[in-house]
Amino acid sequence: MSTLTDLNQPNSSNAVETAAQPSNLDPKKAVFSLEEIQQLLPHRYPFSLVDRIIEYVPGERAIGLKNVTFNEPHFQGHFPGRPMMPGVLIVEAMAQVGGIVLTQLPDVDGSLFVFAGIDKVRFRRPVVPGDQLVMTVELLCVKRRRFGKMQARAEVDGQRVAQGELMFSLVD
Repeated sequence: MSTLTDLNQPNSSNAVETAAQPSNLDPKKAVFSLEEIQQLLPHRYPFSLVDRIIEYVPGERAIGLKNVTFNEPHFQGHFPGRPMMPGVLIVEAMAQVGGIVLTQLPDVDGSLFVFAGIDKVRFRRPVVPGDQLVMTVELLCVKRRRFGKMQARAEVDGQRVAQGELMFSLVD
């Protein structure tokens, strides 16, 4: 399987497979560190919203973590005295976890996936500094290797905070 990491790092033909699947893990589960996520996704501060991938099943799903801290720039104005993570950033964080699944599909060859649509998104409770956002994104379908649809949900302490369908399009 060709990976974005393979394209960015010559002479490391299986860097993701080796780093993401240590021998002590189930081969269908994998872990990606922040450094490995940054090799796969183009996002950088302040829009890098995934700290770690704790589970990854190729072509199916990924579970990612975002540690929400008071030091993040959006909390200065959203809202003074009652900081809450903006819903659009929760959706973006879920999409970045989905991006991990999409960038690892065969024959993607380092192309960029962007939002094509967002459906049925609902927010259930606020996300505040100190929370750990756990995002699960499952690939529903891929059409013509150009469009993807995913089901996403975000939880804090086992309580659902957001859910919805995310659509992606491949940009050449």
